[in-house]
Amino acid sequence: MKQFDIPSIFRSPIISKVKAFRKSQDPRKKDFSPTVLDFGNVQLFIARHFGFCYGVENAIEIAYRAVEENAGKRIFLLSQMIHNPTVNADLTQHGIRFIQDTSGKQLIPWEELNPDDMVIIPAFGTTLEIEQILTNRGVSTEKYDTTCPFVEKVWNRAEKLGTENHTLVIHGKYDHEETRATFSHAALNAEAVIVKNMEEAAFLAKCITGEASKEEFYHFFKGKHTLNFDPEIHLSKIGVINQTTMLASETQKIAEFLKTVTEEFAARSKVNKTVADTRDTLCYATSDNQSATEALMNEPLDYAIVVGGYNSSNTSHLVELLEQGCPVYFIKDETEIVDMETIRSFNRHTHEVETIKNWMRGGKVGITSGASCPDSIIDLVITKVLRLANGQRSIDEVINDLN
Repeated sequence: MKQFDIPSIFRSPIISKVKAFRKSQDPRKKDFSPTVLDFGNVQLFIARHFGFCYGVENAIEIAYRAVEENAGKRIFLLSQMIHNPTVNADLTQHGIRFIQDTSGKQLIPWEELNPDDMVIIPAFGTTLEIEQILTNRGVSTEKYDTTCPFVEKVWNRAEKLGTENHTLVIHGKYDHEETRATFSHAALNAEAVIVKNMEEAAFLAKCITGEASKEEFYHFFKGKHTLNFDPEIHLSKIGVINQTTMLASETQKIAEFLKTVTEEFAARSKVNKTVADTRDTLCYATSDNQSATEALMNEPLDYAIVVGGYNSSNTSHLVELLEQGCPVYFIKDETEIVDMETIRSFNRHTHEVETIKNWMRGGKVGITSGASCPDSIIDLVITKVLRLANGQRSIDEVINDLN
């Protein structure tokens, strides 16, 4: 796999050695069990896969190259490069300004842009409407387009399905940048509707079978379907694609559920309704990280720490998985670990950071992070946990044992 040139501040002396060791032992990535670092009174269970993925490293390399190649010019990002506060803060310190926030709210008017400005498209991609705005302003984006190749793969699959007259069911969060971009690209060639979870897919199934009316469809999916969508017409031939950071297992479950419902209804009613096989749109990195997290759940953990941006979809899904087995603390970096008694953890349900007392209980600790989290931050988290827990062995000693 390609090696990217990313700033050294995001690299890691500890985790890099752990990952190198696991790669040497398991080059084909067949073993998803965690790496155990034994510090005597503390055992750290490090997930097999986590941290920067191909798409994130590609985006970071391009963004910093844009800074190096355009000294003296104004450089903008359409929105956050990735959902990690450390990375985005560093880009800001390098002079990059954000045109929109993650929800699409305008921070800098389009009218301020001119053809001499450099605009970077983030890893999530962008909508065709925004691309047209930039074109009309004379702003070129081709050179510094950091759209993840796996997001583009979904768009290409959507285009093919659309040309084959499929309606697209997009499994994603409607307000997420990637889903907004995918919806825009999908709508160019097909009708489309967005479902967030299995519950929304279940309602869509009622629309497929006619149990829910056209009016109920429009009410339930208001603002989440293409303008000319007619459920009585456009649910006869569908294909499921996804926001690449969703739970891969949930996307598959939704696709299989809709396929079963559609085929059974078609056979029973003697109508022509079909569902395309779209499993090839799942992102390998998202899938690997989630599989590694599921393997982490098999360990006797006293608690787990998940590190990443609080608005990171893929990170929140790792928290969702781990919550099924043990207490989980969702932190953006090591500064949220206050001391042995106190930690600040993001609650994905209330979307608030909570102060939790008496959190450091037991010595078996699971650690993982989202695909947009630098390994250097994991190093800092590990170091702080071991310092507070008074680990009986040094980090160097334990890491050397891996060799």
